[in-house]
Amino acid sequence: MYGLYCDGCGEPLLVDSNVRYVTKIEVFAAYDPLEISEADLAEASEKTWREVLAECKGKSAAELESEVYLQMRYDLCPVCRRAYVQDPLNVLKDRRPPAPAGEGQDTSP
Repeated sequence: MYGLYCDGCGEPLLVDSNVRYVTKIEVFAAYDPLEISEADLAEASEKTWREVLAECKGKSAAELESEVYLQMRYDLCPVCRRAYVQDPLNVLKDRRPPAPAGEGQDTSP
C-alpha cells in the first residue's frame, strides 16, 4: 500500500504502525413523509416551481446532488482516528483549554 497518506495529518500510513482506519461519512436530506400536505401540493403554483428552478440556476448537477446526498471516505492514522472519535464534528477543538507544556505532545522517536 505505497502512497497511502492520512487524510487528517498527511503522514504516510502503514509506516510506523501496522494499522490504518477508514471513516465514512454519509450526509443526506432528511425526509419526513408528513412534511408536505395535500394542501401544500394544491397551492404549489407555476410561480412556486419557477422559484425552485431559480434557486437551482447556476448550480451544477453535482452541487445539487450534494445538497441531497453526500458520501465521504477518509483514511486515518491511529492518532487522527483517536482525535476524530473524541470529537467527530470538531466542535470541541476551540473550547478545550490549552494543554500544559510538554503534555499531549508526542515525543517518541
